[in-house]
Amino acid sequence: MMPAIRCEALSKTYRVPERDPGLWNAAKSLLHRRTRDVQAVKEVTFDVAPGEIVGFLGPNGAGKTTTLKMLSGLLNPSAGHVRVLDFEPFRRDREFLRQITLVMGNRNQLVWDLPVADSFERNRAIYRLQRGQYEHTLAELTELLDLQDLLRKPVRNLSLGERMKCEIAVALLHRPQILFLDEPTLGLDVTMQRRIRTFVAQYNERLGATILLTSHYMADVEALCQRVVVIHHGQLLFDGALADLVTRFSPHKTIVVDLEREGLDLSAYSDSITVEGSRVTLLVPKADTAQVTGRLLADLPVIDLTVEEPPIEEVIEQVFNLEAGGSAA
Repeated sequence: MMPAIRCEALSKTYRVPERDPGLWNAAKSLLHRRTRDVQAVKEVTFDVAPGEIVGFLGPNGAGKTTTLKMLSGLLNPSAGHVRVLDFEPFRRDREFLRQITLVMGNRNQLVWDLPVADSFERNRAIYRLQRGQYEHTLAELTELLDLQDLLRKPVRNLSLGERMKCEIAVALLHRPQILFLDEPTLGLDVTMQRRIRTFVAQYNERLGATILLTSHYMADVEALCQRVVVIHHGQLLFDGALADLVTRFSPHKTIVVDLEREGLDLSAYSDSITVEGSRVTLLVPKADTAQVTGRLLADLPVIDLTVEEPPIEEVIEQVFNLEAGGSAA
């Protein structure tokens, strides 16, 4: 099966002007410009299968948004090859543009002073959607995202969460098969984040759409993605199952014990212990988890005991701390 998205040694280099501070250096730079090359993306290679939801992770400045812009055709790669639905994105073919969408949490597609419905109508005209198809899709999106009370409101009167729902809806009116979602839950409260995640999962299930998702909220990634691609300093660090990321980069598990009384010494069970009253949290090597758990239950007055994987945020942080191009690539 042909990948929906294919990147081969994808790279993007910017030429950035630089000068020393001061008025004289500013004047001198008008005649003698000094520049340096900055590699935002360095030989990134990965495929995404049709219908797959992939988390695309990295810290600020890692090259995530630059990569999404190349995949959507907004930027021309400096080197390497990229195909999306067998199109070269930077050629901006009309048929290609009809099958993709790019949603960025910090960018607006809606017209600020117009009712939401007018922005929707504008996109219908841009994509030349048949009226019947448009009405059907609009009704479906309105139901899924609960937009009924928002369509007649001017965009400027919407809360951030309401606007983000409408931004997602307007980006999907043409029923794209490829979704590039760049921080779609940015700044939203927990309830709205959950609603957006549920909608994205339903859209993927109904249309078999391929989704590449960036997010700093690990709850988004855990809820939607079985596979993640991690980049740092523009280079690929990890590409694989989310569960494998945890296994590979976190050699410990967390044991949380609720005891009948406080003040018990558990230093014999772990070198890393956190105590909150009668609740004790121990960090233990994965290979020792079963043995330590058995000893705790046999030796201590345990009310409750749970064994947990480390939070995904901690695992991702460990990956980010690796040198780009190291053994995790």
